[in-house]
Amino acid sequence: MRKDIPSLGVLQAFEASARLQSFSRAAEELALTPSAVSRHVAALEERLGVTLFLRARRRLLLTDTGRSYAARIRLHLEQIERDTQEIRVGREEGYVLHLAVVSTFCTQWLIPRLPQFAALHPRITLNLSVRSEAFAFDESGFDAAIYYGDRLWPDTQGCMVVPEGPCVPVCSPQYAAAHALHALHDEAAWLHCPHLTLASRAHAWRDWYAERGWHYTLHASRGPRYELFSMVIAAAAAGLGVGLVPLLLAQETIDAGRLVQAHPQELAGTQGYWFVRPQHRPGSEALQAFSAWLATHWQK
Repeated sequence: MRKDIPSLGVLQAFEASARLQSFSRAAEELALTPSAVSRHVAALEERLGVTLFLRARRRLLLTDTGRSYAARIRLHLEQIERDTQEIRVGREEGYVLHLAVVSTFCTQWLIPRLPQFAALHPRITLNLSVRSEAFAFDESGFDAAIYYGDRLWPDTQGCMVVPEGPCVPVCSPQYAAAHALHALHDEAAWLHCPHLTLASRAHAWRDWYAERGWHYTLHASRGPRYELFSMVIAAAAAGLGVGLVPLLLAQETIDAGRLVQAHPQELAGTQGYWFVRPQHRPGSEALQAFSAWLATHWQK
């Protein structure tokens, strides 16, 4: 039992009053009397031990605390409304799936292929949100997740559906030509090139140099670092240096001519992208359809 959560009616009265800046207008929206709305807000302030509104004659002014709290409550109420509508419309209006995904894989691989899924399952709506770290499904609101790793998360079921494959050095065609990077044995050509690095894979360039049999220089270790592979790809395409990225994620940009592989040496990948769902929760018909599609289309 959640004893610290105010009732939904109290929160609705507060949110409407904050949004409309009037107890009277909030009362009209909620089909209550102004005095009832005022009592709800006063009870909430007493419960929280803070002042949410400054009352000046006929005007309501939110305090800083009230403004922050109202914004957060508004998001939660909107989510409750969406969730309720999805349940209410049921199968007649189709299904909605909420998926947690990793950013670059989603934008570079998944989304370009989703028109195929939409054509096969037009009544299934996919909502995608970025989550880069493991989380518990129980109260997350997600039906499933696609993440990067080497094993299943605890208390989940699923499998690796897309091996990451090799990482390759990439840069813009102009950058490769200007720095003569395609010379296979010219280690010196790389000495003054910024090495663009994914922050969470700080040792990737070192491993690539070891595979090549070259000396890993201090200069190479000091290249710019980025949080997402999409940033590394964009920086390389913009001519900011050479990025080491999975070919899987860079292939579309290479095919478009905005990137070239700067050297044929590859760095083997050992992990991949996993599709998982809660272990003890029965999957919906829509989730099963998406899982089956993902398993059969990952190579396309």
